[in-house]
Amino acid sequence: MTRVAEKVPRRISPAAHAVGSVRRSLGGGMRTVGRLAGQLAWRGWQVSKPVTDVVGPVGWLTLAASVVAFLISAVTGWSEFTYLATTLLAALLVAVGFIFGRATYAVQVALNPHRVVAGERALGQLTVANSGDKGLLPVRIELPVGSGVAEFMIPGLAPAAEHEELFAVPTHRRAVIVAGPAVSVRGDQLGLLRRTVRWTDPVELFVHPVTTRLRSSAAGLVRDLEGEITRKITNNDISFHALRAYVPGDALRNVHWRTSARTGQLMVRQFEETRRSQLTIVHSAETTTYASDEEFELGVSVMASLALQVIRDGTRVSVVTEGRLLTTKTPVSLLDDSCRIQPVSGRYPTLRDFTRDATRTLPAPSVVMMVAGSLLELARFRAAQTLFGQDTKTLAFRIERGSPPRLANVSGLTVLTVGELADLPSLLRRVNG
Repeated sequence: MTRVAEKVPRRISPAAHAVGSVRRSLGGGMRTVGRLAGQLAWRGWQVSKPVTDVVGPVGWLTLAASVVAFLISAVTGWSEFTYLATTLLAALLVAVGFIFGRATYAVQVALNPHRVVAGERALGQLTVANSGDKGLLPVRIELPVGSGVAEFMIPGLAPAAEHEELFAVPTHRRAVIVAGPAVSVRGDQLGLLRRTVRWTDPVELFVHPVTTRLRSSAAGLVRDLEGEITRKITNNDISFHALRAYVPGDALRNVHWRTSARTGQLMVRQFEETRRSQLTIVHSAETTTYASDEEFELGVSVMASLALQVIRDGTRVSVVTEGRLLTTKTPVSLLDDSCRIQPVSGRYPTLRDFTRDATRTLPAPSVVMMVAGSLLELARFRAAQTLFGQDTKTLAFRIERGSPPRLANVSGLTVLTVGELADLPSLLRRVNG
């Protein structure tokens, strides 16, 4: 017989057990102390934050220099460093007096107008009023506008008095320019301490892309296709195709009662689907397809011009770009969304991948327009064209700034080369003709 060795339980001495208990108690105590220390540090930081926030970079540098000077004085005994440290600290103490004071401002930032076309003039107005019962000292107001900051020196205001400042907003490029928030700044002239108070919310200015009016627009292509019969069979349409046997779930309104009575079996109508107007514009914002920033902006203008005319003509349209499906309910909403289009790099490997991903959930289009830069090969356009059926008309707008307008047909793909925005109406007339 094979004897199975029994496992003998290990006996722990009382001393070892006591040592383990002490270690566990110490470990738990250290963790508790660590949590308490973290909580105390966090609360201390929150309490001191209002004080530390008013210290500017120059103030922190001055404080650090005074500490270093005191240390050098203590080590070497040089009184000169003591004087230096005392002077720096005195400067900080004097600066404290400049940040005190309660302000009762009522500040408004207004832009006129809120929407402009790139290159048009846009003005802003800053109004500061004293809403309190006491006079206010002069103050500096800082107003971020786009990537810059405008500074205004507001004089002392008596009760109920107000002061206005006008400023120009740069609108030479398509963008969404944010003005605000307006903040008042109190502090010393050296910039040691700086106390800011926010008075307004940001205000957006939409700088729309330049567009051109298209008399004979892309919507003409859609209207020409409207009502055409396709090869797709459907249960609901107007073009009768044939009869078939009834299947549970079919609508009773499609039952052909005369044939059903003659054959003794329920028969329902089938139809050939007629084409419905649906236009899709695919705008590529990939930087590698454009030769310059100006060419990219021209592409946005071409896309916006096409979409605007289609919306005005009452045709359903979807506009997609990398990372964004533009709102096409109204011309204004389309232009506002087009202001937010930014160049992207490496978002999709190819135009085909982008088009497939962007149009996957959209209605099947009758016309597709693709807009991209001059550095994109025609083969890339053709590869994206294969995503759509044979009944879909596809146009490729190749943006090549300064190039003469050209129209070509490559294997069923209509390629329009646009060198200037003014060339777009004539090119579309040639396509529609």
